[in-house]
Amino acid sequence: MDKFDYREALKNIPHKPGVYQYWDVADELIYIGKAKDLRNRVGSYFNKDTQLNGKTRVLVSKIRKITFTIVDTEVDAWLLENSMIKKHQPRYNVLLKDDKTYPWIIIKNENYPRIFWTRRIIRDGSKYLGPYASVSMMHTILGLIKETYPLRTCNLALTRENIEKGKFKVCLEYQLGNCKGPCQDYQSEADYNNSIAEITDILNGKIGAVVRNLKGDLEKAVSELNFEHAHRLKRKSDLLENYQSKSTVVNSSITDVDVFSIASEEKYAFVNYLKVMNGTITQTQTIELKKRLDETDEELLTLAITEFRMRYESHSKEIIVPFEIDLEDAKIKFTVPKLGEKRKLLDLSQKNVQFFKKEKIDQYEKLNPDVRTDRLMDLMKKDLRLNQQPRHIECFDNSNFQGKYPVSAIVVFKDGKPSKKDYRFFNVKTVVGPDDFATMEEAVHRRYRRMLDEGTELPQLIIIDGGKGQLSSAMKSLKLLGIDTKVTVIGIAKRLEELYYPGDQYPMYLDKRSETLKIIQQLRDEAHRFGITAHRKKRDKGTLATELELIEGVGKTTAEKLLKYFKSVKKIREATEEMLLEVVNLKQAKAISQYFNPAVSSTTGLQSPE
Repeated sequence: MDKFDYREALKNIPHKPGVYQYWDVADELIYIGKAKDLRNRVGSYFNKDTQLNGKTRVLVSKIRKITFTIVDTEVDAWLLENSMIKKHQPRYNVLLKDDKTYPWIIIKNENYPRIFWTRRIIRDGSKYLGPYASVSMMHTILGLIKETYPLRTCNLALTRENIEKGKFKVCLEYQLGNCKGPCQDYQSEADYNNSIAEITDILNGKIGAVVRNLKGDLEKAVSELNFEHAHRLKRKSDLLENYQSKSTVVNSSITDVDVFSIASEEKYAFVNYLKVMNGTITQTQTIELKKRLDETDEELLTLAITEFRMRYESHSKEIIVPFEIDLEDAKIKFTVPKLGEKRKLLDLSQKNVQFFKKEKIDQYEKLNPDVRTDRLMDLMKKDLRLNQQPRHIECFDNSNFQGKYPVSAIVVFKDGKPSKKDYRFFNVKTVVGPDDFATMEEAVHRRYRRMLDEGTELPQLIIIDGGKGQLSSAMKSLKLLGIDTKVTVIGIAKRLEELYYPGDQYPMYLDKRSETLKIIQQLRDEAHRFGITAHRKKRDKGTLATELELIEGVGKTTAEKLLKYFKSVKKIREATEEMLLEVVNLKQAKAISQYFNPAVSSTTGLQSPE
């Protein structure tokens, strides 16, 4: 089957919610998607008016068969899509990179239930709480339970019949105080089950209620003068309150919510999940998703929400998200908080996902430095609205002192890093006085006139240090050279870091933490440093030449010759008359020597030619 007649396929697809599957010529499943309206969604892939990215166009070109599954609601489609992607892992679907088995805490379905952790879920009526993305957190909770509630750890069949027949004897755990000996009926089943109920509340985040009950029992024990029992209750209450103080992050009025946030890159996305019960975060995890078709953040977040709620068996009726999600479900309320405790929760989730994203990207970039360069270039291209990556950037800055010793400096960055061998500075030739605009115009013209004459490749981005005036001056020269449409030029004003584009009345502002802005600032600062250095050298040289001109018989030309030959006034001062004669005549040599060493008579014995 060489060609696929999508029109015939669409005729059989209903206007109902469901999941669609795309198959290639080898009858391999290559993509799975969900839809509120199957026909409209599938048809959009083949609509000529729909703007598809490159990867999606490749996917569409490979489609040779479409199958679909109808469901009752969009939420059912949401869940079915997730389970089918995990099962078949089609080539063009988002890849969930975190698919390991997480541990659970199990309350065993038996008389005198044991509590331990496991990675296997067996449907035997036992209660499983979790899973726990942080194994250390799980062990911390189990340690708290063990220290607070003495429970059995043996696997004996503690039926009432076996206990009454005296089949068991207490073990070392009883002697150590880690178990109350239910095997010999030293602890009643009612008392044991009361401990299990409290532990269940703790695992569900209801620590406050357990602590309040313990304090009630503590007061009763004190009133009855049962101080030993009161001491045990006080210790248990303190342990739980200490654990609660470390885990409570929001108002306890937030009883049962799921919180999600997302951070995206070009090829990857990261989603953080927080499970909140009674003001306590009981679960947290961040996963990575590898993009396949340039999916939107909404699509990726929807997929991750499904995955997390299935993984953690969450039935929360409220989900806190960073933006609106196009999903209608009468049982679920999506909240985008602006203020208050729920906003704090969302902010906490976003901090976690940003940290995880940075950590992952740093790992990738350490292993492959080219990854960082490509990411940075793509980011700058997007932020600065360029039509290509700015692999070659040049930045101009002017320096002068009250109009004297003017210098225009240019620094060059390649692949986001300084290329110092390409730095240049121009001694201004056509400008008189402190005219920053005319200086910029001359420097830009000379720089790109030479590049055009030599056939050198132009930069993708030119940055002008200054506001609209300097930018307009640079554009005059580029227009004169006929390259104003071949390169992108922006100006950066220092006061508020505004970015100006030619012909745009209003500036653009980048986030102060933006990597793009940091590169631009680095370019600007480097151009300023290099320009100041060149300006100072020129100014110092001019000042020294002026001092030499004070010597009788030494003019501007001779002073410049001396500085060029000896490199500094110090060396001229220390030079003998014989050494000076390499540059000047005998009369000038004697005058220079006498100027710098007036107390020393000439002993060279040199004579003027008769």
